[in-house]
Amino acid sequence: MVGQPVSRRERYRAETREEAKGIALRQLAEGGTGAVSLNAIGKEMGITGPALYRYFASRDALLTEIIIDAYSDLAAATEVVAARQGDDVAPQERLRALAEVIRAWALTQPHRYLLLYGTPVPGYVAPDDTVPLARRVLVPFLDALSALPVMGAIPGSRLAVLEAQLATWVRATDPHMVGPVFRRGLVWWTRLHGLISLEVEGHFASMGFDPALLYDTEIDALLDG
Repeated sequence: MVGQPVSRRERYRAETREEAKGIALRQLAEGGTGAVSLNAIGKEMGITGPALYRYFASRDALLTEIIIDAYSDLAAATEVVAARQGDDVAPQERLRALAEVIRAWALTQPHRYLLLYGTPVPGYVAPDDTVPLARRVLVPFLDALSALPVMGAIPGSRLAVLEAQLATWVRATDPHMVGPVFRRGLVWWTRLHGLISLEVEGHFASMGFDPALLYDTEIDALLDG
């Protein structure tokens, strides 16, 4: 069934919103979240700041839109890799490929990466509809990890307590996902993002080593563990 044609007004609204988001991303790259300004965006576009509020209710609403776009883009990148690898590829190689695409995405567009995983924006609270997107990025890792043998924690241990605390999130993500798999996925996630964040923020720049090698050795250690 052919959809209804888009009106000129709707096309203009969509184009205006995309142009504004593009300028916001450039502001973000140049000066961080503090540089994102609806008034400055409106001035560059040749419209008033108040007029731009017809397209975005607030600066936070604009930030939410570019956060959603970034999560969607990153999730799509991981899903493409997961689909290309397929279930017939060893889970270790699938995990390595997923880890590599996350780092590549972050280095290509560090401003978007830091918007998702960097220092929280003061006063900004992400709406609930960003949560499924954040989970979507993690799901390919969990799928690969579920193909590896994993032992449950010893009852009463700290790992067992942690798995119990994670149980609610696990059930919301995938009712069939077991706690040990998710706990291992969380370890992967935090350790890889720790290295990526340090690299993106330039903390390795003067240390005289190749951050890619450090990242690869961390993947090796995670796989061995």
